[in-house]
Amino acid sequence: MDYQILADLLFPNVTDTPEMLEEKYPLRSCPEGAVITRMAPSPTGFVHLGNLVQGLISERMAHQSGGVLFLRVEDTDAKREVPGAVEVLIDTLKHYGIEFDEGATHGGDFGDYGPYRQRQRADIYHVFAKKLVSEGKAYPCFCTEEELTAMREKQEANKENFGYYGKYAIWRDRSIADIKAELAASKPWVLRFRSEGSIENQFKFDDVVKGKLTITENDIDHVLLKSDGIPTYHFAHAVDDHLMRTTHVVRGDEWMATLPFHIQLFKALDFRLPKYVHIGPLMKMDGASKRKLSKRKDPELALTFYKAEGFPVEAVYEYIMTLLNSNYEDWRRANPTAPATDFKFSPKKLNPAGNLFDYAKLTDVSKNVIALMDAQKVYTLLTEWAKEFDSDFAEKLTADPAYAKAILAIGRGGKKPRKDLAVWTEAKGYMGFFYDAYLEKPVFDEKFSANTVKTVLAKFLENFNIADDSGVWFDKVKAITEEIGFTTDMKAYKADPSAFPGTVADVSTFIRQAVTGKTNSPDLYTVMQILGYDRTVARIKAVMENL
Repeated sequence: MDYQILADLLFPNVTDTPEMLEEKYPLRSCPEGAVITRMAPSPTGFVHLGNLVQGLISERMAHQSGGVLFLRVEDTDAKREVPGAVEVLIDTLKHYGIEFDEGATHGGDFGDYGPYRQRQRADIYHVFAKKLVSEGKAYPCFCTEEELTAMREKQEANKENFGYYGKYAIWRDRSIADIKAELAASKPWVLRFRSEGSIENQFKFDDVVKGKLTITENDIDHVLLKSDGIPTYHFAHAVDDHLMRTTHVVRGDEWMATLPFHIQLFKALDFRLPKYVHIGPLMKMDGASKRKLSKRKDPELALTFYKAEGFPVEAVYEYIMTLLNSNYEDWRRANPTAPATDFKFSPKKLNPAGNLFDYAKLTDVSKNVIALMDAQKVYTLLTEWAKEFDSDFAEKLTADPAYAKAILAIGRGGKKPRKDLAVWTEAKGYMGFFYDAYLEKPVFDEKFSANTVKTVLAKFLENFNIADDSGVWFDKVKAITEEIGFTTDMKAYKADPSAFPGTVADVSTFIRQAVTGKTNSPDLYTVMQILGYDRTVARIKAVMENL
């Protein structure tokens, strides 16, 4: 068969050549060793933790090498597309510190290697499709859905591998006359790759994460162009990654099964194969076994979960870095205040099997991150979160910023800052008592009589002076303790609890509960300084009236 005639028959309107596209999209001017990589999501509307992991890996590889990170939208599957999904993805990744140097944006495309949305690149794919046909490496297939279903049923009955290959590839070597007849009848067709592979053959391949692999050749004549002329992911990604000059492809290892075909396709197109970075899945413990995080079962897979819970961006970023490179935690301990971008990330340190997501560890990381923030930063981030998720709390915070910042400054700074908060959802429970609307009625330990509690509170008010320093203030608390027969000697109490009705800790707790409504709070002396004399006294008196 004269394949050039077939190519002209199938693509009569394609006049551009691969050479013209090579000239239009030249090699990039980047430093030696620079990584050119991309995120290439489908616009399905669900942005998940795996997107962020992939994005962070891609961003670090690109930017720490002086390379380029671009966003390409793989929208070839129109049935799954959700309106506005691209914008959601861009905004979400930007929220987590991942910004693109070029690619799809809210307002269109930015960059010299676009269009960056695959449905706008159909003409480009057709140029290379025509090239493959003209070289005998692709052909039209007119099989109907019914024929393909019958083929699959026969393969299943014969316990054969599924797919369009060998004797089942009935359009692989059809004559030009047969093809013309189908075209003349306006029969729909797809373009299939003509595979020269055999499952009897294997070859070696080096993946950046998985290491050296033994790969079985592909023998399936996969579809390159669907009947509407839009390419499959396989064909589109090969053409796009070549013309956009991608050096590294970061993707989930669920794509490993298609790797033999992709390698074969790049070779057939005379393209240089990029380096593949196949990353393992995120997993969690389910009982005694591990399983992949599930969109249906696990709310923590969605990135919206972390924003709603109130995890600071820095905390999520820090935690993911601990997942990706095992030496990150040692680096962080040695560089507690350095920006995370100073860390030398290595894709070769990724766990080939994937990583175990640990929510408890994430909260610990978040506590450490928040503890190192100053009060101004905590106030800014907390207020931003509250405006979106707790408007009433946001009103309280913004009504008197100086007051809120004074509260948030408690225990900050120094070598051992307090670690009270892991997420912003905990903030109201931690500091809400500073606002009268959130103050809870205290519930005192039943082993102490109401009269005892009332006596302590009355004696505290007798000598309370807001101008006292913390030492004098606590000396007065200890004096009350001894006056009512409780002890300030905690060692003696531990040795014989029955010898004393209570301790200075109990006395402090009575006062703390009267002022805050809680048995635990930040430093009580500081709390009173922030509340002021009048509010502190009013709260204690209100509790005494109800005892």
